[in-house]
Amino acid sequence: MAMALEPLVNHVVSVITGDGRMIVGTLKGFDQTVNIILDESHERVFSSSQGVEQVMLGLYIIRGDNVALVGEIDDATDSSLDLANIKAAPLNAVVH
Repeated sequence: MAMALEPLVNHVVSVITGDGRMIVGTLKGFDQTVNIILDESHERVFSSSQGVEQVMLGLYIIRGDNVALVGEIDDATDSSLDLANIKAAPLNAVVH
């Protein structure tokens, strides 16, 4: 997986963690165990009753053993989303 991240460096990515969090930021680096460094990051907190809350994190490191999924964010699509009106149940933690 680590080699697949190389083209995403300096691009905005979304990381889903094993405990169900969604963190969005600019991928600045990673290592062979998929420890990830994100800059200008924020967590998107989903709720069934309210819109998506964005919690600013800044420079953020995620341990590789907590990374479930990494994907590139399309800036045009992401900027057109009305996060204040999106309601969704929070993700559950990954069960092994």
